Amino acid sequence: MCRTAAERTLAAELDTVRPALTAAYAAELPGARAAVLTRLWRGLVHEPMPWIAARTADGEGVTLCLADGRRLRGPLSDPWATAASVSELRLDGARYDHPAELVTALAVPGGGRLAAELDHSAASLALSRTAPRRETPPVHPWEWEQGETDGHPYHPGCRSRPGFSAAEQLAYAPEHRPVVALRLAVVEGAAVSGEWPRELRDGAAVLIPVHPWQARHVLSGRPLRPGPAGHPLLSLRTLDIGGATHVKTSLSTRLTSAVRDISEYTVTHAVATSDFVERLVRRLDGRLRIARNLAVAGAGTADLAALLRESPHVHADATAGERIVPVAALPALLASRPPEERLDRAVGFARLALGACLELLDLGVALEAHGQNLLVVVDAEDRARRLVYRDLADIRISPARLARYGIPAPPVSGRLLNDDPAVLRRKVLGSLVTGALGPLAGDAPTLGEILEAATRDLAPTPDLYALRTEPLPAKALTLMRLDPNGGDLWMALQHPSVAGAGARGSAL
Repeated sequence: MCRTAAERTLAAELDTVRPALTAAYAAELPGARAAVLTRLWRGLVHEPMPWIAARTADGEGVTLCLADGRRLRGPLSDPWATAASVSELRLDGARYDHPAELVTALAVPGGGRLAAELDHSAASLALSRTAPRRETPPVHPWEWEQGETDGHPYHPGCRSRPGFSAAEQLAYAPEHRPVVALRLAVVEGAAVSGEWPRELRDGAAVLIPVHPWQARHVLSGRPLRPGPAGHPLLSLRTLDIGGATHVKTSLSTRLTSAVRDISEYTVTHAVATSDFVERLVRRLDGRLRIARNLAVAGAGTADLAALLRESPHVHADATAGERIVPVAALPALLASRPPEERLDRAVGFARLALGACLELLDLGVALEAHGQNLLVVVDAEDRARRLVYRDLADIRISPARLARYGIPAPPVSGRLLNDDPAVLRRKVLGSLVTGALGPLAGDAPTLGEILEAATRDLAPTPDLYALRTEPLPAKALTLMRLDPNGGDLWMALQHPSVAGAGARGSAL
Protein backbone atom coordinates (compact mmCIF):
# COMPACT_ATOMS: atom_id res chain seq x y z
CA MET A 1 0.00 0.00 0.00
CA CYS A 2 1.04 3.61 -0.52
CA ARG A 3 2.57 5.08 2.65
CA THR A 4 4.26 8.35 1.75
CA ALA A 5 3.35 11.61 0.05
CA ALA A 6 5.12 10.81 -3.24
CA GLU A 7 3.70 7.29 -3.38
CA ARG A 8 0.14 8.52 -2.80
CA THR A 9 0.51 11.36 -5.31
CA LEU A 10 1.72 9.11 -8.13
CA ALA A 11 -0.95 6.51 -7.31
CA ALA A 12 -3.73 9.11 -7.44
CA GLU A 13 -2.43 10.42 -10.76
CA LEU A 14 -2.22 6.91 -12.19
CA ASP A 15 -5.82 6.29 -11.17
CA THR A 16 -6.71 9.16 -13.50
CA VAL A 17 -4.31 8.85 -16.43
CA ARG A 18 -3.49 5.11 -16.53
CA PRO A 19 -5.70 3.14 -14.15
CA ALA A 20 -4.58 -0.15 -15.69
CA LEU A 21 -1.14 0.43 -14.12
CA THR A 22 -2.31 1.17 -10.58
CA ALA A 23 -2.15 -2.42 -9.33
CA ALA A 24 1.23 -3.06 -10.97
CA TYR A 25 2.58 0.15 -9.45
CA ALA A 26 1.43 -0.86 -5.96
CA ALA A 27 3.00 -4.29 -6.41
CA GLU A 28 6.36 -2.73 -7.32
CA LEU A 29 6.52 -0.37 -4.33
CA PRO A 30 8.13 -2.77 -1.78
CA GLY A 31 10.91 -3.72 -4.19
CA ALA A 32 11.51 -0.11 -5.16
CA ARG A 33 11.76 0.94 -1.51
CA ALA A 34 14.32 -1.82 -0.92
CA ALA A 35 16.34 -0.83 -3.99
CA VAL A 36 16.60 2.78 -2.82
CA LEU A 37 17.24 1.71 0.78
CA THR A 38 20.10 -0.49 -0.49
CA ARG A 39 21.72 2.48 -2.21
CA LEU A 40 21.19 4.65 0.86
CA TRP A 41 22.79 2.04 3.13
CA ARG A 42 25.82 1.86 0.82
CA GLY A 43 26.22 5.60 1.21
CA LEU A 44 25.84 5.51 4.99
CA VAL A 45 28.37 2.69 5.37
CA HIS A 46 31.05 3.99 3.00
CA GLU A 47 30.75 7.76 2.78
CA PRO A 48 32.38 10.17 5.27
CA MET A 49 29.25 11.33 7.08
CA PRO A 50 30.22 13.87 9.77
CA TRP A 51 27.47 12.68 12.12
CA ILE A 52 28.65 9.05 12.12
CA ALA A 53 31.19 8.63 14.92
CA ALA A 54 32.24 5.03 14.22
CA ARG A 55 31.52 2.00 12.08
CA THR A 56 32.01 -1.57 13.23
CA ALA A 57 31.54 -4.74 11.21
CA ASP A 58 31.17 -8.33 12.31
CA GLY A 59 30.34 -11.50 10.45
CA GLU A 60 26.65 -10.65 10.26
CA GLY A 61 26.45 -6.93 9.61
CA VAL A 62 27.58 -3.36 10.19
CA THR A 63 26.73 -1.05 13.07
CA LEU A 64 26.95 2.71 12.64
CA CYS A 65 27.46 4.60 15.90
CA LEU A 66 25.91 8.03 15.46
CA ALA A 67 27.36 11.12 17.12
CA ASP A 68 24.22 11.47 19.28
CA GLY A 69 24.68 7.97 20.70
CA ARG A 70 22.12 6.12 18.61
CA ARG A 71 23.04 2.99 16.63
CA LEU A 72 21.99 2.07 13.11
CA ARG A 73 22.36 -1.60 12.20
CA GLY A 74 22.24 -3.28 8.80
CA PRO A 75 23.81 -6.02 6.67
CA LEU A 76 27.36 -6.14 5.36
CA SER A 77 27.86 -3.76 2.45
CA ASP A 78 30.02 -4.29 -0.63
CA PRO A 79 30.38 -0.81 -2.20
CA TRP A 80 30.51 -2.34 -5.68
CA ALA A 81 27.52 -4.67 -5.34
CA THR A 82 24.53 -4.21 -7.61
CA ALA A 83 22.44 -7.30 -6.86
CA ALA A 84 22.28 -6.90 -3.08
CA SER A 85 18.97 -5.90 -1.51
CA VAL A 86 18.47 -4.33 1.91
CA SER A 87 14.89 -4.85 3.02
CA GLU A 88 15.21 -3.17 6.43
CA LEU A 89 17.54 -1.33 8.79
CA ARG A 90 17.23 -0.91 12.55
CA LEU A 91 17.75 2.40 14.34
CA ASP A 92 18.09 1.71 18.07
CA GLY A 93 16.04 -1.41 17.50
CA ALA A 94 13.22 0.29 15.57
CA ARG A 95 12.66 -1.24 12.12
CA TYR A 96 12.74 0.94 8.98
CA ASP A 97 12.05 -0.39 5.49
CA HIS A 98 11.46 2.92 3.69
CA PRO A 99 14.50 5.12 2.96
CA ALA A 100 12.60 8.40 3.35
CA GLU A 101 11.18 7.38 6.71
CA LEU A 102 14.64 6.34 7.92
CA VAL A 103 16.25 9.66 6.91
CA THR A 104 13.42 11.54 8.61
CA ALA A 105 14.05 9.56 11.79
CA LEU A 106 17.81 10.21 11.59
CA ALA A 107 17.06 13.96 11.75
CA VAL A 108 20.48 14.95 10.37
CA PRO A 109 21.36 18.30 8.70
CA GLY A 110 19.90 18.36 5.19
CA GLY A 111 17.83 15.29 5.94
CA GLY A 112 14.47 16.88 5.12
CA ARG A 113 15.50 17.60 1.56
CA LEU A 114 17.08 14.17 1.14
CA ALA A 115 14.03 12.40 2.57
CA ALA A 116 11.79 14.11 0.00
CA GLU A 117 14.14 13.06 -2.81
CA LEU A 118 14.26 9.46 -1.59
CA ASP A 119 10.48 9.39 -1.33
CA HIS A 120 10.21 10.50 -4.94
CA SER A 121 13.02 8.17 -6.02
CA ALA A 122 11.29 5.08 -4.61
CA ALA A 123 7.87 6.07 -5.96
CA SER A 124 9.21 6.87 -9.43
CA LEU A 125 11.27 3.68 -9.46
CA ALA A 126 8.14 1.65 -8.79
CA LEU A 127 6.48 3.40 -11.74
CA SER A 128 9.54 2.77 -13.94
CA ARG A 129 9.39 -0.92 -13.11
CA THR A 130 5.87 -1.13 -14.52
CA ALA A 131 7.31 -0.52 -18.00
CA PRO A 132 6.86 -3.59 -20.21
CA ARG A 133 9.92 -5.77 -20.70
CA ARG A 134 11.20 -6.09 -24.24
CA GLU A 135 10.68 -9.65 -25.48
CA THR A 136 12.83 -9.40 -28.61
CA PRO A 137 16.34 -8.00 -29.21
CA PRO A 138 16.42 -4.28 -30.01
CA VAL A 139 16.10 -3.41 -33.68
CA HIS A 140 16.59 0.36 -33.64
CA PRO A 141 19.73 1.90 -32.10
CA TRP A 142 17.80 3.97 -29.56
CA GLU A 143 16.11 0.85 -28.16
CA TRP A 144 19.37 -0.06 -26.38
CA GLU A 145 18.91 3.12 -24.35
CA GLN A 146 15.44 2.25 -23.11
CA GLY A 147 15.80 -1.08 -21.31
CA GLU A 148 17.16 0.30 -18.03
CA THR A 149 14.43 0.92 -15.45
CA ASP A 150 16.43 1.45 -12.25
CA GLY A 151 18.79 4.31 -13.08
CA HIS A 152 22.13 4.82 -11.33
CA PRO A 153 23.08 1.57 -9.55
CA TYR A 154 24.70 3.32 -6.56
CA HIS A 155 22.76 6.59 -6.20
CA PRO A 156 19.83 6.63 -3.74
CA GLY A 157 18.23 9.32 -5.88
CA CYS A 158 18.40 6.97 -8.86
CA ARG A 159 14.86 7.80 -9.97
CA SER A 160 14.26 11.15 -8.29
CA ARG A 161 12.28 13.19 -10.81
CA PRO A 162 10.85 16.15 -8.93
CA GLY A 163 8.27 18.07 -10.86
CA PHE A 164 7.37 15.10 -13.06
CA SER A 165 3.81 13.85 -12.69
CA ALA A 166 2.91 10.24 -13.41
CA ALA A 167 1.56 11.30 -16.80
CA GLU A 168 4.81 13.13 -17.61
CA GLN A 169 6.97 10.19 -16.62
CA LEU A 170 4.94 7.92 -18.85
CA ALA A 171 5.11 10.46 -21.68
CA TYR A 172 8.81 11.37 -21.49
CA ALA A 173 10.87 8.75 -19.62
CA PRO A 174 12.86 6.39 -21.88
CA GLU A 175 11.92 3.17 -20.07
CA HIS A 176 8.28 3.72 -21.09
CA ARG A 177 9.37 4.01 -24.76
CA PRO A 178 7.37 7.09 -25.73
CA VAL A 179 7.74 9.23 -28.82
CA VAL A 180 8.27 12.78 -27.60
CA ALA A 181 7.19 15.77 -29.70
CA LEU A 182 9.59 18.66 -29.19
CA ARG A 183 8.58 22.29 -29.52
CA LEU A 184 10.49 25.11 -31.23
CA ALA A 185 11.19 28.53 -29.75
CA VAL A 186 11.75 31.36 -32.24
CA VAL A 187 14.75 33.34 -30.97
CA GLU A 188 16.05 36.54 -32.56
CA GLY A 189 19.69 37.28 -31.89
CA ALA A 190 20.43 33.80 -30.51
CA ALA A 191 23.99 32.87 -29.56
CA VAL A 192 25.12 30.08 -31.89
CA SER A 193 28.26 27.95 -32.04
CA GLY A 194 28.84 25.63 -34.95
CA GLU A 195 26.69 25.34 -38.04
CA TRP A 196 23.04 25.57 -37.04
CA PRO A 197 20.95 23.75 -39.69
CA ARG A 198 18.77 25.61 -42.16
CA GLU A 199 15.69 23.62 -41.20
CA LEU A 200 15.98 25.11 -37.71
CA ARG A 201 16.07 28.71 -38.92
CA ASP A 202 13.38 31.15 -39.93
CA GLY A 203 15.05 34.02 -41.70
CA ALA A 204 17.37 35.66 -39.17
CA ALA A 205 15.72 33.83 -36.26
CA VAL A 206 16.95 30.58 -34.80
CA LEU A 207 14.50 27.81 -33.92
CA ILE A 208 15.65 26.22 -30.66
CA PRO A 209 14.22 22.78 -29.78
CA VAL A 210 12.39 22.76 -26.45
CA HIS A 211 11.46 19.72 -24.38
CA PRO A 212 7.68 19.63 -23.75
CA TRP A 213 8.24 19.43 -19.97
CA GLN A 214 10.29 22.63 -20.20
CA ALA A 215 7.66 24.22 -22.42
CA ARG A 216 4.94 23.58 -19.86
CA HIS A 217 6.74 24.27 -16.58
CA VAL A 218 9.44 26.82 -17.39
CA LEU A 219 8.57 28.54 -20.68
CA SER A 220 4.79 28.47 -20.35
CA GLY A 221 4.32 32.10 -21.40
CA ARG A 222 6.39 31.83 -24.57
CA PRO A 223 4.83 31.11 -28.00
CA LEU A 224 6.23 27.86 -29.38
CA ARG A 225 5.92 26.02 -32.68
CA PRO A 226 5.58 22.27 -33.26
CA GLY A 227 8.98 20.61 -33.56
CA PRO A 228 10.50 17.25 -34.48
CA ALA A 229 9.58 14.06 -32.65
CA GLY A 230 12.20 11.82 -31.11
CA HIS A 231 12.95 8.86 -28.86
CA PRO A 232 14.32 9.75 -25.40
CA LEU A 233 17.69 8.24 -24.51
CA LEU A 234 19.21 7.30 -21.15
CA SER A 235 19.55 10.95 -20.15
CA LEU A 236 15.78 11.56 -20.76
CA ARG A 237 16.30 15.11 -22.04
CA THR A 238 18.42 13.91 -24.99
CA LEU A 239 16.47 12.50 -27.94
CA ASP A 240 17.19 10.63 -31.15
CA ILE A 241 15.32 12.68 -33.76
CA GLY A 242 16.22 10.45 -36.69
CA GLY A 243 18.98 10.50 -39.21
CA ALA A 244 22.38 10.97 -37.63
CA THR A 245 21.46 13.61 -35.07
CA HIS A 246 20.63 13.65 -31.38
CA VAL A 247 19.34 16.78 -29.65
CA LYS A 248 20.11 17.66 -26.04
CA THR A 249 17.51 19.98 -24.54
CA SER A 250 17.38 22.12 -21.42
CA LEU A 251 15.40 20.62 -18.56
CA SER A 252 15.43 22.92 -15.55
CA THR A 253 14.87 20.37 -12.82
CA ARG A 254 17.16 18.24 -10.70
CA LEU A 255 17.36 14.65 -11.91
CA THR A 256 19.51 12.42 -9.66
CA SER A 257 22.08 15.06 -8.58
CA ALA A 258 22.18 17.79 -11.21
CA VAL A 259 19.90 20.39 -12.76
CA ARG A 260 19.76 19.46 -16.43
CA ASP A 261 19.86 22.79 -18.18
CA ILE A 262 22.43 24.01 -20.74
CA SER A 263 24.68 26.81 -19.56
CA GLU A 264 25.89 29.78 -21.56
CA TYR A 265 29.38 28.36 -21.01
CA THR A 266 28.34 25.24 -22.94
CA VAL A 267 26.87 27.34 -25.75
CA THR A 268 30.20 29.13 -26.07
CA HIS A 269 32.61 26.21 -25.62
CA ALA A 270 30.90 22.97 -26.71
CA VAL A 271 31.81 22.95 -30.41
CA ALA A 272 35.41 24.08 -29.91
CA THR A 273 35.86 21.44 -27.20
CA SER A 274 34.42 18.75 -29.45
CA ASP A 275 36.62 19.70 -32.40
CA PHE A 276 39.72 19.59 -30.22
CA VAL A 277 38.99 16.25 -28.54
CA GLU A 278 37.93 14.67 -31.82
CA ARG A 279 41.31 15.57 -33.33
CA LEU A 280 43.19 14.35 -30.26
CA VAL A 281 41.57 10.91 -30.14
CA ARG A 282 42.85 10.19 -33.64
CA ARG A 283 46.10 9.33 -31.87
CA LEU A 284 44.37 6.26 -30.38
CA ASP A 285 44.26 4.32 -33.66
CA GLY A 286 40.48 4.11 -33.88
CA ARG A 287 39.92 2.59 -30.43
CA LEU A 288 37.89 5.60 -29.34
CA ARG A 289 35.57 7.83 -31.36
CA ILE A 290 33.78 11.03 -30.39
CA ALA A 291 30.11 11.70 -31.06
CA ARG A 292 30.77 15.26 -32.18
CA ASN A 293 28.96 18.34 -30.95
CA LEU A 294 27.64 19.77 -34.21
CA ALA A 295 26.06 23.03 -33.06
CA VAL A 296 24.66 24.77 -29.98
CA ALA A 297 22.18 27.61 -29.74
CA GLY A 298 21.00 29.59 -26.74
CA ALA A 299 18.80 32.54 -25.89
CA GLY A 300 21.08 33.91 -23.18
CA THR A 301 19.66 31.72 -20.41
CA ALA A 302 20.25 28.14 -19.35
CA ASP A 303 16.48 27.56 -19.53
CA LEU A 304 16.39 27.98 -23.31
CA ALA A 305 19.22 26.32 -25.20
CA ALA A 306 19.81 23.15 -27.21
CA LEU A 307 22.78 21.16 -28.45
CA LEU A 308 22.84 19.10 -31.63
CA ARG A 309 25.14 16.09 -31.45
CA GLU A 310 26.22 13.43 -33.90
CA SER A 311 24.55 10.10 -33.22
CA PRO A 312 27.11 7.66 -31.80
CA HIS A 313 25.56 4.95 -33.96
CA VAL A 314 27.27 6.25 -37.08
CA HIS A 315 30.43 4.63 -35.67
CA ALA A 316 29.06 1.07 -35.86
CA ASP A 317 28.90 -1.07 -39.01
CA ALA A 318 25.54 -2.83 -38.94
CA THR A 319 26.38 -4.73 -42.13
CA ALA A 320 29.22 -6.43 -40.23
CA GLY A 321 26.93 -7.38 -37.36
CA GLU A 322 28.13 -4.59 -35.11
CA ARG A 323 25.90 -2.96 -32.51
CA ILE A 324 26.60 -0.01 -30.26
CA VAL A 325 25.25 0.01 -26.74
CA PRO A 326 25.68 2.32 -23.74
CA VAL A 327 27.97 0.72 -21.18
CA ALA A 328 25.04 0.86 -18.73
CA ALA A 329 23.33 -1.71 -20.98
CA LEU A 330 26.30 -4.11 -21.08
CA PRO A 331 25.18 -6.20 -18.07
CA ALA A 332 21.83 -6.86 -19.74
CA LEU A 333 23.51 -7.61 -23.07
CA LEU A 334 25.86 -10.19 -21.50
CA ALA A 335 23.36 -11.67 -19.04
CA SER A 336 22.45 -14.66 -21.22
CA ARG A 337 26.07 -15.75 -21.72
CA PRO A 338 27.75 -18.35 -19.47
CA PRO A 339 29.70 -16.88 -16.53
CA GLU A 340 33.13 -17.49 -18.07
CA GLU A 341 32.07 -15.73 -21.28
CA ARG A 342 30.60 -12.80 -19.33
CA LEU A 343 33.90 -12.38 -17.49
CA ASP A 344 35.88 -12.66 -20.72
CA ARG A 345 33.76 -9.98 -22.41
CA ALA A 346 33.96 -7.75 -19.36
CA VAL A 347 37.74 -8.00 -19.20
CA GLY A 348 37.99 -7.28 -22.92
CA PHE A 349 35.86 -4.18 -22.57
CA ALA A 350 37.76 -3.04 -19.47
CA ARG A 351 41.12 -3.45 -21.19
CA LEU A 352 39.91 -1.41 -24.16
CA ALA A 353 38.27 1.30 -22.05
CA LEU A 354 41.05 1.68 -19.48
CA GLY A 355 43.73 1.65 -22.15
CA ALA A 356 42.04 4.34 -24.25
CA CYS A 357 40.94 6.56 -21.36
CA LEU A 358 44.28 6.38 -19.53
CA GLU A 359 46.22 7.08 -22.72
CA LEU A 360 44.01 10.07 -23.40
CA LEU A 361 44.43 11.19 -19.78
CA ASP A 362 48.20 11.01 -20.15
CA LEU A 363 47.90 13.23 -23.23
CA GLY A 364 45.85 15.74 -21.26
CA VAL A 365 42.10 15.02 -21.54
CA ALA A 366 40.06 13.44 -18.74
CA LEU A 367 36.77 11.98 -19.95
CA GLU A 368 33.77 11.46 -17.67
CA ALA A 369 33.37 7.95 -19.03
CA HIS A 370 30.50 6.52 -16.99
CA GLY A 371 27.83 4.11 -18.17
CA GLN A 372 25.74 6.75 -19.88
CA ASN A 373 28.42 8.82 -21.63
CA LEU A 374 30.51 5.87 -22.80
CA LEU A 375 29.23 3.47 -25.46
CA VAL A 376 30.85 0.36 -26.84
CA VAL A 377 30.73 -1.13 -30.31
CA VAL A 378 30.36 -4.90 -30.01
CA ASP A 379 30.49 -7.60 -32.67
CA ALA A 380 28.07 -10.48 -33.14
CA GLU A 381 29.77 -12.33 -30.26
CA ASP A 382 29.39 -9.33 -27.93
CA ARG A 383 33.13 -8.63 -27.90
CA ALA A 384 34.14 -4.99 -27.52
CA ARG A 385 35.71 -3.58 -30.69
CA ARG A 386 35.91 0.16 -30.06
CA LEU A 387 34.41 2.90 -27.95
CA VAL A 388 32.32 5.99 -28.59
CA TYR A 389 32.16 8.87 -26.13
CA ARG A 390 29.39 11.46 -26.03
CA ASP A 391 28.63 14.55 -23.95
CA LEU A 392 31.81 16.57 -23.43
CA ALA A 393 30.22 19.11 -21.07
CA ASP A 394 32.07 17.90 -17.95
CA ILE A 395 35.43 16.67 -19.20
CA ARG A 396 38.67 18.25 -17.97
CA ILE A 397 41.60 19.40 -20.10
CA SER A 398 45.15 19.78 -18.76
CA PRO A 399 47.20 22.41 -20.64
CA ALA A 400 50.33 21.26 -18.78
CA ARG A 401 49.94 17.64 -19.91
CA LEU A 402 49.19 18.73 -23.46
CA ALA A 403 52.35 20.86 -23.46
CA ARG A 404 54.47 17.81 -22.57
CA TYR A 405 53.50 16.38 -25.95
CA GLY A 406 53.77 19.67 -27.81
CA ILE A 407 50.00 19.93 -28.22
CA PRO A 408 48.55 23.46 -28.07
CA ALA A 409 45.68 23.94 -25.63
CA PRO A 410 42.27 24.38 -27.25
CA PRO A 411 40.63 27.82 -27.55
CA VAL A 412 38.54 27.40 -24.40
CA SER A 413 38.72 28.86 -20.90
CA GLY A 414 37.17 28.42 -17.49
CA ARG A 415 36.10 25.26 -15.70
CA LEU A 416 37.14 22.78 -18.42
CA LEU A 417 40.83 23.54 -17.77
CA ASN A 418 42.60 21.91 -14.84
CA ASP A 419 46.12 20.58 -14.26
CA ASP A 420 45.60 19.00 -10.82
CA PRO A 421 46.39 15.24 -11.12
CA ALA A 422 43.90 14.41 -8.35
CA VAL A 423 41.10 16.25 -10.14
CA LEU A 424 41.95 14.63 -13.47
CA ARG A 425 42.12 11.12 -11.99
CA ARG A 426 38.87 11.61 -10.11
CA LYS A 427 37.19 12.55 -13.36
CA VAL A 428 38.41 9.43 -15.19
CA LEU A 429 38.55 6.78 -12.47
CA GLY A 430 35.54 8.09 -10.58
CA SER A 431 33.54 7.68 -13.78
CA LEU A 432 35.05 4.71 -15.59
CA VAL A 433 35.72 2.44 -12.61
CA THR A 434 32.98 3.43 -10.17
CA GLY A 435 30.45 4.42 -12.85
CA ALA A 436 31.00 1.79 -15.55
CA LEU A 437 33.22 -1.14 -14.52
CA GLY A 438 31.80 -1.43 -11.00
CA PRO A 439 28.21 -1.94 -12.16
CA LEU A 440 29.42 -4.28 -14.91
CA ALA A 441 31.31 -6.42 -12.38
CA GLY A 442 28.55 -6.32 -9.78
CA ASP A 443 30.73 -6.95 -6.71
CA ALA A 444 34.20 -6.23 -5.30
CA PRO A 445 35.86 -9.62 -5.98
CA THR A 446 34.78 -9.61 -9.62
CA LEU A 447 35.80 -5.99 -10.10
CA GLY A 448 39.21 -6.73 -8.59
CA GLU A 449 39.64 -9.66 -10.98
CA ILE A 450 38.61 -7.54 -13.98
CA LEU A 451 40.96 -4.69 -13.06
CA GLU A 452 43.90 -7.05 -12.51
CA ALA A 453 43.42 -8.79 -15.86
CA ALA A 454 42.60 -5.62 -17.81
CA THR A 455 45.56 -3.54 -16.60
CA ARG A 456 48.23 -6.23 -16.72
CA ASP A 457 49.63 -5.25 -20.12
CA LEU A 458 48.74 -1.56 -20.35
CA ALA A 459 51.43 1.03 -20.98
CA PRO A 460 52.85 2.21 -17.62
CA THR A 461 51.90 5.74 -16.62
CA PRO A 462 51.59 7.49 -13.23
CA ASP A 463 47.81 7.32 -13.62
CA LEU A 464 47.87 3.55 -14.19
CA TYR A 465 50.10 3.17 -11.13
CA ALA A 466 47.59 5.17 -9.10
CA LEU A 467 44.76 2.97 -10.37
CA ARG A 468 46.57 -0.22 -9.41
CA THR A 469 47.90 0.85 -6.00
CA GLU A 470 45.76 3.59 -4.47
CA PRO A 471 42.20 3.71 -3.09
CA LEU A 472 39.70 4.46 -5.82
CA PRO A 473 37.95 7.84 -5.98
CA ALA A 474 34.17 7.80 -5.99
CA LYS A 475 31.56 10.49 -5.58
CA ALA A 476 29.98 10.57 -2.15
CA LEU A 477 26.53 10.50 -3.71
CA THR A 478 24.46 10.53 -0.53
CA LEU A 479 26.59 13.11 1.26
CA MET A 480 26.32 15.36 -1.81
CA ARG A 481 22.54 15.42 -1.45
CA LEU A 482 22.79 16.27 2.24
CA ASP A 483 25.23 19.12 1.57
CA PRO A 484 23.50 22.50 1.18
CA ASN A 485 26.03 23.63 -1.44
CA GLY A 486 25.14 20.78 -3.78
CA GLY A 487 28.60 20.40 -5.34
CA ASP A 488 30.69 17.28 -5.96
CA LEU A 489 32.07 15.60 -2.84
CA TRP A 490 34.48 12.68 -2.98
CA MET A 491 35.51 9.66 -0.97
CA ALA A 492 38.18 6.99 -1.38
CA LEU A 493 37.08 3.36 -1.59
CA GLN A 494 39.47 0.58 -0.71
CA HIS A 495 40.76 -1.06 -3.87
CA PRO A 496 38.42 -3.94 -4.79
CA SER A 497 41.32 -6.39 -4.95
CA VAL A 498 41.72 -5.98 -1.16
CA ALA A 499 38.36 -4.60 0.01
CA GLY A 500 36.32 -6.76 2.32
CA ALA A 501 32.61 -6.59 2.96
CA GLY A 502 31.82 -3.58 5.11
CA ALA A 503 34.95 -1.69 4.02
CA ARG A 504 34.50 2.01 4.52
CA GLY A 505 35.42 5.09 2.53
CA SER A 506 37.25 8.17 3.72
CA ALA A 507 37.32 11.77 2.52
CA LEU A 508 39.75 12.57 -0.28
